[in-house]
Amino acid sequence: MRKLIFAINTTLDGCVDHTKQFVDEEPLEYSAHLLQGADLLVFGRKTYQLMVPYWPEVLKNPSETKADHEFARAFDSINKIVFSRSLDSAEDRNTRIFARTFATKYLN
Repeated sequence: MRKLIFAINTTLDGCVDHTKQFVDEEPLEYSAHLLQGADLLVFGRKTYQLMVPYWPEVLKNPSETKADHEFARAFDSINKIVFSRSLDSAEDRNTRIFARTFATKYLN
């Protein structure tokens, strides 16, 4: 059986708002390490639209930090699934969109 890893950035006081957090090199290095062992990333539409196109654009910017580039390289190389009823197409080459629920598609 494959391993499932759930990851979310949370501050010590429980804040999960990405606009109120500062991510430095250490958490990015840790996250890049997690991604390097992953085969698939699963997103909802909102999180996907935050991550793409941001991280693929980081790869194009030589002024970003080494940790940013390592995370972006790992993120860009992994297949992704997005669960969304409103997203028509994916901006990322490695992304598939599931408009129906997982149960409807796979358990019937």
